[in-house]
Amino acid sequence: MKLSLYAVAISLVGAMASAGCTLQSDGGGGSGYGREATGQQLPLFGGKDSTAYAAKLWRAMQQANLVGSNRITSTPYTGQHPHGAILDTVDRPFTLDGHTGHLIVKRNYGGEGVSKQAVANDPDKWLAAITVMYRREAGYDPDNQNWFWVKYLPDGRLAQNPKGMALAGRVAKGTNQGCIACHQSAPGGDYVFNHDRLR
Repeated sequence: MKLSLYAVAISLVGAMASAGCTLQSDGGGGSGYGREATGQQLPLFGGKDSTAYAAKLWRAMQQANLVGSNRITSTPYTGQHPHGAILDTVDRPFTLDGHTGHLIVKRNYGGEGVSKQAVANDPDKWLAAITVMYRREAGYDPDNQNWFWVKYLPDGRLAQNPKGMALAGRVAKGTNQGCIACHQSAPGGDYVFNHDRLR
């Protein structure tokens, strides 16, 4: 059974706390990309580097009309947890900082009475969150095909887990729950379920 991203975050934090672990963020200074080679634990998510990158990505998506009130949309379709009851997805190449990677912007719609037609008629009324996957440059996270994960609220603020960590970066890397663990199971090995839905 799939859980909401919020429920996954709660269970992840609870499981790690009961095991005596702490979630590390990528919060100080450097990029954190070289830490695996030094034997130190690879940071997971929510630190300064990840949140700054997420803010830059949001601004670039605004300029490309992928988020905001004048956004490009696709046909709404029935979704499932951890995303919304109704979704619309834009999937395309995208350039940020001179790197062209693959961008997937998934709008998550929900609420009492939500339907595909209701979202088509008034998407802003039903928009609950925007979840994004962006395939970054080689070396960002080679274990997981260099995907950067982020969950935004409709106004562009970053969603947070119950510990106040922003859901941006290598979200829940190395655990058996969360964005990476779920998307690793996508058929085709590219971490993208929609590609398989459209095949």
